[in-house]
Amino acid sequence: MKILLVEDDRTIASGLEYSLQQDQFDTALCHDAASAKKIITEELDEISLCLFDLSLPDGSGYDLCKMAKARRDIPVIFLTAIDDEVNVVMGLDMGADDYITKPFRIRELLSRIKSVLRRYPAHNPAAKQTIQIGHILVNTLEGKVYKNGSEIQLTALEYRLLLIFSNHIGQVLSRNQLLERIWDVAGDFVNDNTLTVYIKRLREKLEDNPQEPTIIKTVRGLGYKVGD
Repeated sequence: MKILLVEDDRTIASGLEYSLQQDQFDTALCHDAASAKKIITEELDEISLCLFDLSLPDGSGYDLCKMAKARRDIPVIFLTAIDDEVNVVMGLDMGADDYITKPFRIRELLSRIKSVLRRYPAHNPAAKQTIQIGHILVNTLEGKVYKNGSEIQLTALEYRLLLIFSNHIGQVLSRNQLLERIWDVAGDFVNDNTLTVYIKRLREKLEDNPQEPTIIKTVRGLGYKVGD
């Protein structure tokens, strides 16, 4: 399992890289945004999780998170020296899965990495490659979705949206979080109205009664949730 580590402080980066490798993780280490963007563009399929420092000499972890999440639903943890609620909320709204404030204990970071990875079956070798949500079965290996045993046809963006929900069962995802994680097939940003349309289309295909959804539930004032 390979982790993309982006940290401009070379002393911290070296220590983190050593600790991750000691815990059996492969690493791709970058000290600036430019080199990280190259890996995100060319090698993201080989990466299981991203660790992004928020403050970089030529950019920010926010930009890298947005870029990585636009390509696929990959786990992201922010490393920040700023214990500031606004920055933390902004990062989580952009789709980050967790954050940790420096200085931190390496054991705590490793624990958070493993906790986040457990929520992403596609990147967790020990996890099942099928996800059951009520009468819906998502086969992540085949990229297929079944309702009551019969395959249902989803568009690429509908499947991506369902996969995001499937990887976060039981968690409430805000509209902002969903918007940051889904882009259309041309790479264009999906706006709020379009998200509403895709939620509606997914419900029409997945739910027995789309007017009273039991798969994709609305959590009033917060967003959406799949599962208990």
